[in-house]
Amino acid sequence: MEGGWPSGGSFLLCLTVNLLLPGRSNTFTINCSGFDRHGVDPTVFQTIFNQKDFRPVINYSIPTQVNISFTLSAILDVDAQLQLLTSFLWLKMIWTNPFISWDPEKCGAFSKLTVTTENLWLPDIFIVESMDVDQTPEGLSAYVTNDGHIVYNKPMRVTSICSLDIFYFPFDQQNCTLTFSSFLYTVENMLLGMEKEVWEIADTSRDIVRTQGEWELLGINKATPKMSVGSSLFDQIMFYVAIRRRPSLYIINLLVPSSFLISIDALSFYLPAESENRAPFKITLLLGYNVFLLMMNKLLPASGTPLISVYFALCLSLMVVSLLETIFITYLLHMATTQPPPMPPWLYSLLFLCTSPGKCCPVALWNENTGPGLMSTHLPGLKEPGQLVGKELGSREAELNGGSGLTSTQLADLWVQFSHMMDTFLFRLYLIFLASSIITVIILWNT
Repeated sequence: MEGGWPSGGSFLLCLTVNLLLPGRSNTFTINCSGFDRHGVDPTVFQTIFNQKDFRPVINYSIPTQVNISFTLSAILDVDAQLQLLTSFLWLKMIWTNPFISWDPEKCGAFSKLTVTTENLWLPDIFIVESMDVDQTPEGLSAYVTNDGHIVYNKPMRVTSICSLDIFYFPFDQQNCTLTFSSFLYTVENMLLGMEKEVWEIADTSRDIVRTQGEWELLGINKATPKMSVGSSLFDQIMFYVAIRRRPSLYIINLLVPSSFLISIDALSFYLPAESENRAPFKITLLLGYNVFLLMMNKLLPASGTPLISVYFALCLSLMVVSLLETIFITYLLHMATTQPPPMPPWLYSLLFLCTSPGKCCPVALWNENTGPGLMSTHLPGLKEPGQLVGKELGSREAELNGGSGLTSTQLADLWVQFSHMMDTFLFRLYLIFLASSIITVIILWNT
């Protein structure tokens, strides 16, 4: 072991002298006598390999220029709850090692070689937003050209922080950032540049990601701000990656079934109000809608309140209101057929006005017909003559109710007419509110 020290000391001395002599770059030309048709003699590169622990520059006052680019090949996962984006990309780095140089004409026409990365100095480029340990596989190689350019392609599975806005789910777009920087070398030692234009990166990535997964790539932009950490200044390149969710899965499995159920609930108003099947039918729909929401809950984001959740809550609320309306109308009809209470004058006037607009004043008609002997013809627009009681009722045959002069049969028919009128009014109000709510949600999704 001691015999090895002089040679090691000589190497360090020679390296120091070489670093102090920037003008003698031809000193580092590789003797390619070992190059032949059977391959390359690794011993001719051994001196270069021994320098891998040092930044390969002739003058340490000159920063190393590293040009980078990447290809986004897959968007693996977008975790809205943890605000994380998991993607797979190929990072390409190009820099120059001035200690590597040979003449291809004298070296068997070799202009490019592959060298394992464990024998080369590698720039410590990392992604600032990354939340995972770099899992780069071992045994990768890099291309080395005869003029000292090194091209290194590095596969990366990146789990990065991304501020996600899921309000417009499933029609949402996200804008995540991937910031490439060095954690060791400041701007005095390393500068970052672009290996290709950003539109080329976007086009190449879009062609690869186009047919894969739930997300599609919209575009990539860049910025080159400096990152200041204390008194140190680091160079960095920030890429803005815009992605959009493909909504077809959620439209088919969420929006279409929900729209069908709410449409059937609206059509159930056409069932006769006197029918005993309307309320059970609406209860069945309501239970089915709850089961649908429970089954589809795993497709919804686990955090936040997206607009689609508001839409589902609105549909559920409308179905509950529809059931309450049916219960109310059923109660009115039951009251009309069992023991109808006296109808207030204002309610009779309102009923008369709604059923016979343009006729004489309903209040005056009410005051004129408060005595006994009220005939069915005094109720225009409510029923045709003879439909209320079938004949004119005399004062002795009329069963007075509340001093209004109406018989129980007439009063019951009035309450039935009022129930039908309320059913129609509430149904139209239901449709107006449903249409306005859906239109509002669609407008919000489009914006």
